[in-house]
Amino acid sequence: MCQVFISADPQLWAHRARSVRLHGVATSIRLENLFWQVLEDIAARDGYSVPQLCTRLYDELLAERGAVDNFASFLRVCCTRYLALQLSGEIPQDAGIPIRSLALAARAGGSPSLRH
Repeated sequence: MCQVFISADPQLWAHRARSVRLHGVATSIRLENLFWQVLEDIAARDGYSVPQLCTRLYDELLAERGAVDNFASFLRVCCTRYLALQLSGEIPQDAGIPIRSLALAARAGGSPSLRH
């Protein structure tokens, strides 16, 4: 069982920090390379750069929850959730379909699980 996991390229779990501006304040976010790759995929779907996506997610989380306690962990969960929703078919594999269009469909009565 473990061979499936340990045979992964070590570069995937190597981490790196990226500087992102959140409301004019430069902050450093440290994630594993695999998560940066997934964030790049998510950002590209909506025509964002990764820093723009991070700012948007930060703002929406702040508006919804009133605070942001562990943003790096939140980003990891976003990536994992994105991949899981792709596997379940709730997010189309077609990267040409923007995520924002799926959120609009959910608000209009589409797939309710996208709102969780």
